[in-house]
Amino acid sequence: MPWRSTALLTVFVLAGSTFAAHAQPGRVPLDLAARLLLVAASVALLWRRRHPVPVVFGTALATLGYLAAGYPYGPVFVTVAVACFAAVVTGHRRAAWSALALLWAGHVLISLWLYRYLPPRGDRAATPAQEIVVATWVIAVAALCELVRLRREQWARDRADRARAARRRADEERLRIAQELHDVLAHSISVINVQAGMGLALLDQNPDQARAALTTIKAASKEALGEVRQVLDTLRAPGAAPRAPAPGLDRLPELAEQAATAGLTVEITGDPPPLPPGTDLAAFRIVQEALTNVVRHSRSRRARVALRAGPGELRLTIDDDGPASGADAGGSGNGLAGMRERAAALGGTIEAGPREDGGFRVRAVLPARTSVPPAHTEEAP
Repeated sequence: MPWRSTALLTVFVLAGSTFAAHAQPGRVPLDLAARLLLVAASVALLWRRRHPVPVVFGTALATLGYLAAGYPYGPVFVTVAVACFAAVVTGHRRAAWSALALLWAGHVLISLWLYRYLPPRGDRAATPAQEIVVATWVIAVAALCELVRLRREQWARDRADRARAARRRADEERLRIAQELHDVLAHSISVINVQAGMGLALLDQNPDQARAALTTIKAASKEALGEVRQVLDTLRAPGAAPRAPAPGLDRLPELAEQAATAGLTVEITGDPPPLPPGTDLAAFRIVQEALTNVVRHSRSRRARVALRAGPGELRLTIDDDGPASGADAGGSGNGLAGMRERAAALGGTIEAGPREDGGFRVRAVLPARTSVPPAHTEEAP
């Protein structure tokens, strides 16, 4: 309950009415009944948030009773204004307007007709100017309440829009992190899996080759841990200045060397054009995921990566000769979905599917000069 504001308002109404009584000697002096009416109209405001409709009508009736008794005009009208405001902002506009209309109609009835039968004795009818002042006051209170209601609704809409935008950014960030972790781990884990199988098969027959496989596993796992640490460091230090650029197509030779440790020979043709950082990262991740799928899902030990620059675009083609090693040729679907999402975020496209000769092809078209969002950068471990 709004105890503090109601107490302050009660003191203001009582004190203001006392001063007003000295300036209006022709009205009935304040007595106990007058002060009880003032206190009742003010104290009722304690419930203006929980029960706004009864409060707004209660304050209007208490004010009418105060005026009908001939007591002096004063800040008693403030209680009606506060109750009306509370009713409007809580969605009870019709009740607030009805209470104001009741107050105005009752005042007109008292000042133009019932004044003959009500105190103070010798009172005269109100002039048109006085009624215009009262009507203006009523209209001003209603307009102010409506203005506040509109502003509060606008603020509520703005808060809801900001909350939706924050949730959308959080969802986009979770998706980006999931894509980064998938791309980072899938390739390295695939290399580790192949080398582990090779090491187990050669452990007894050819210890030197088994030792080489274990060395490859160690290097691949170290690199994977480093890249995962980069992603996690970025999460731990939001807003920190990046210390290392994100990978791009200039690291394709390193990617080919990693694939070679898993028994996959990668042939790279073409030179990439100058690319925005975001496009460069997406292109690298698309090639990385495509080669990972070749290692995991194809019996082919050779893959071809072709880069071709067109007018304002980069075309990537990754081919393997197959055949597929199982029913899930081309990947489980998560990798391809991630590639499509990366391309779509930049305004590009991805086409992936089996070839007629039994192989598999991934073709990506990415914009090379369009405006793109700021690139994600990965921090060095």
